[in-house]
Amino acid sequence: MQTSIRLQSITTHVMLCNMFEATILGEPASKANSRRMVTIAGRARFIKSQKAIDYVAAFNKQCPKLDELLEGDVKVTMTIYYRTRRPDLDESVILDCLEGCAYKNDRQVKQKHIYHGLDKENPRAEIIVEPVG
Repeated sequence: MQTSIRLQSITTHVMLCNMFEATILGEPASKANSRRMVTIAGRARFIKSQKAIDYVAAFNKQCPKLDELLEGDVKVTMTIYYRTRRPDLDESVILDCLEGCAYKNDRQVKQKHIYHGLDKENPRAEIIVEPVG
């Protein structure tokens, strides 16, 4: 199975004081299903799938970075638009990718509001990160 991720320019992004907002194009890989087993030097290892590697690369090309990362506890609101109803709603790869862009570490995320959307023509993740409180 070959997966391709279309690279396009960022459609929107906002970086206001104490807030991060971005739209990242492409359908994310599920972290639970994004590992594959390979043999390296005679030992079994789990590595990221090609779909996960491609998504992380596409994310990094599109995602703006805050000059000053958000500190303290944060809340993430996200709608992930998939091409079909089939994929599980899984934001974990995106939360990992936001490290160094919106916050220092995804352990800062104390509230998550994650929604599943459908858009066959334009899969994407719409992300808002803001301080808790």
